[in-house]
Amino acid sequence: MAAFDLEALTTHPLDYRLSGGPVLFWSLEVLQESTEWLSAHGYDVVTLPVSDWGDASRMHDDVSRALNFPSYYGRNLDALNDCMSDVAVGDYGSSPSATGLVLALTGFDRFVRDDRATAHTVLEIVTGQARVAMSFGRRFLFLIQSDDPDITLDPVGAVHVGWNGREWLTVARHP
Repeated sequence: MAAFDLEALTTHPLDYRLSGGPVLFWSLEVLQESTEWLSAHGYDVVTLPVSDWGDASRMHDDVSRALNFPSYYGRNLDALNDCMSDVAVGDYGSSPSATGLVLALTGFDRFVRDDRATAHTVLEIVTGQARVAMSFGRRFLFLIQSDDPDITLDPVGAVHVGWNGREWLTVARHP
């Protein structure tokens, strides 16, 4: 499937807006509505609660299991990047017939508090591989949910990590 067509704003009103890098969510309800829409439109949606990762060990377990990494997965950040590159080109992680893959990480602010450096590296790896996927005409959306409505993340690939379209105004995250 081509990444998006010239009519993407009308033919793919949500997925087009969520493509291109990590997109922040505060409300679990807004995230769930988005992932339900994406699932209904043929995306394979993988949602991982990351609030209890604490450090990289649990992260490696959960990501490798959820995306069906091979048994020889090395459980380090270089190996994560290697396996995510395989996910990007469709070797595993989602069905070949899917519209694309959505990786949604919930409770990400706690992982940032526990291990900011690893959390940022995970953002860099997944975002970079999502961009690689687009180069091959594959859709790979990366959604981050934070229980902290004021979280700020360092730029990823020199690009600001922004909020989704429904919550980009601060007031939307502070009812």
